[in-house]
Amino acid sequence: MLRIGEIEYANCTPLFHVLREQFPCSEYEFVTGVPAALNRMLLAGEIDVCPSSSIEYAYHPERYTILPQLSISSVGAVASVLLFSRVPIEKLDGRKITLSSESATSVNLLKILLSQRFGCSCTFEVALPGVSATDSDSPALLLIGDSALRKDMEESDLLVYDLGELWHLWTGYPFVFALWFCRNEVVERLELKKLAQQLVQAKKLVPGNLERIAVRTKEVSWFGYDRLLSYWRDNISYDLDESAEAGLMLYYTKCFKSGLITAVPALNFAAPLI
Repeated sequence: MLRIGEIEYANCTPLFHVLREQFPCSEYEFVTGVPAALNRMLLAGEIDVCPSSSIEYAYHPERYTILPQLSISSVGAVASVLLFSRVPIEKLDGRKITLSSESATSVNLLKILLSQRFGCSCTFEVALPGVSATDSDSPALLLIGDSALRKDMEESDLLVYDLGELWHLWTGYPFVFALWFCRNEVVERLELKKLAQQLVQAKKLVPGNLERIAVRTKEVSWFGYDRLLSYWRDNISYDLDESAEAGLMLYYTKCFKSGLITAVPALNFAAPLI
């Protein structure tokens, strides 16, 4: 049984929906969680493969193999990785920022943007698990996933910065928030090779099924049908093309420059199923 980590955010819903509906999944066990939890499970060998934070691959590139042609990324605004600030971002120098505990990729992206793009030296405090980060009284707050989408729907006088958009305006590249990768121990298993092939096929089927998926998913109850469709169509990409790979390597290079990783990793891809 191949154990697959499933991120419990709206950005993953279409791909997993199509995978379950249109492909045989009897050989798979799905384990849900937020990105940070699934990262830990993958590293501990408690799951075998998942769409995992792209920075997690850079932390342990010797342990993982990437499934080709797949990501969770954005070309511009991503809509679900947002910095909510009481002051303009360029005035955050010397301030303390509260961070979501759910993803290291977005946290490191924010640190890079603040230091290398806006010249701000900030301190950071991670919201405790089980404590709502939205309760923070700090001058700025980073939220990701459904928490970011929900807070952005609220009326407030906070300034909202989309990290995907800031990255694209700065570099011209897409930003890869997550890669699909597996533990090296399972890379030769037939189930893994089949999954990699099925995911690429499912990715191609997603656009034609979004309207049907939207009316069936739990997110529509709080996000709304039109907003959900717009989010999937305009903000989320499952592709990993040359431009996205270049953006990913640039991110790793900037992480290395800031001392967030010890080296810029090479991208090690799994061979396709023949």
